[in-house]
Amino acid sequence: MQINKLNNPDSVKKRSKLVLPKPQISDMELEEIVKMGQASESARSSVEDSNMASNALLSEYSVTPATAHALRTPRTPAEQDTILQEAQNILALSNAVQTPNMMLATPYRTPQGEGGGATPHSMGGTPQRGSGSGTTPGRASVRDKLNINPEESVMEEYEAGYGAKQQQEELKAQLRAGLASLPTPSNDFEIVLPETVDGEVDETADDSFVEDAADIDARRMAMKAAEELREMRRRSQSVQRNMPRPSDVNATVLRPPNVEPPLTGLQQAEELIKREMVAMIRHDIVNHPTALQIENLTHKKSKSAAQAVIAANQAKLESDPLETLTEKEIANAKEVLATEMEIVKSKMAHGDLAIESYTKVWEECYAQVLFLPTQQRYTRAALASKKDRLESLEKRLEMNRTHMTEDAKRAAKIEKKLKVILGGYQSRAVGLTKQINDLYEQVEQAHTEKETFSSLREHELRAIPKRVEALRDDVRRQTDREHQLQTRYSNQLFERDASYNQMQHH
Repeated sequence: MQINKLNNPDSVKKRSKLVLPKPQISDMELEEIVKMGQASESARSSVEDSNMASNALLSEYSVTPATAHALRTPRTPAEQDTILQEAQNILALSNAVQTPNMMLATPYRTPQGEGGGATPHSMGGTPQRGSGSGTTPGRASVRDKLNINPEESVMEEYEAGYGAKQQQEELKAQLRAGLASLPTPSNDFEIVLPETVDGEVDETADDSFVEDAADIDARRMAMKAAEELREMRRRSQSVQRNMPRPSDVNATVLRPPNVEPPLTGLQQAEELIKREMVAMIRHDIVNHPTALQIENLTHKKSKSAAQAVIAANQAKLESDPLETLTEKEIANAKEVLATEMEIVKSKMAHGDLAIESYTKVWEECYAQVLFLPTQQRYTRAALASKKDRLESLEKRLEMNRTHMTEDAKRAAKIEKKLKVILGGYQSRAVGLTKQINDLYEQVEQAHTEKETFSSLREHELRAIPKRVEALRDDVRRQTDREHQLQTRYSNQLFERDASYNQMQHH
């Protein structure tokens, strides 16, 4: 009955909620441990095949300390049901016959030779708890392939001082044996000169050196910047200074090669300068387009025309290429020009030209040049007819209107963007301006009131003495009158008393 009662599921108490302690190692710490293991494995794999000296410093730690000596075997199945055996023992005890010798009436006895444990004695399962090896703490670190902490590993195994002393003696003996096996030092040496010739670089010395990626990138960036600087120096001054440049070349400035009469030496030099100028302009149009060219290339209407101009100049450059000059040749040319400029200054007896004088000369020269829209070229204003002048002015007016329209559109876009960006600030500024105006009006009103009351105070200060004097006169007159009236009253009272006395005597 008791066994059935124990096996009845209704009689079993419900287990309470399992409360586990807080884990001592968090998930983040476990991830860090895994990352450290992966990093050590990657370092070991990168060193194993490259350098034997580094490989000797790295040992295999893939096996954990618990499994370094012997892996734990799975637990063996129990030979018998201990719960059933305990239930049978309790039942036998309850049904036992009472005898004087209680030991004889016991249904079971403790087996001899198994120690004084509880009855019945249960055999230990696998793994057996309490075995010496593998328990923590107390064991020395197994990750000690380099013998960094041999004393710590010995202290747990030899708990007595004799073991530690014996270990030290063994280490000293090993050290003496190792030193004794060393060869006898000799004083024989030989000086050998290097096989490499002076000036040659020993390429084998830096075979094992791996340069840092940041240093490589920095060197590449420096080389690229230096190359860009050299390329910028080779460009024309108009490109370097970002000055306005033509979008096409006017080749009519060049004279034909065979003319009659033949050109003089000065004219030939001038033609060479013009040809070089035309070649430089074509080179800049093809390789360094202006902002107007880029704008024309972006629009569908003007894209084809701009591409045609670039293609035509490219073809001219292929037939008559621009000569590439070295930096030394450019420096020599600049030196020659500077020398010539000094000679001209000394011959013409003038110093550096001021910006005002240069602007004045430029405006005078520009006023003498006129653009002819019908011929698409510039000419002198004195050689143009009245009709050409009118057409030129109309063209200039149309261009100014176009520029004004474009600037107005651009200004409207910028104003719209600024309105979106600064709308809140503008509203805040309007509110603050209104508050400032209200405060200014209040200040003006307060100032007016202050001036009014100040003037009133001055008038009052001037009128107060007169009023006080007038009041004093009134008081004085009133005092005199009262005195007179009191005197009169006294006289009349005396007369009344005298008349009353006379009437009583008669």
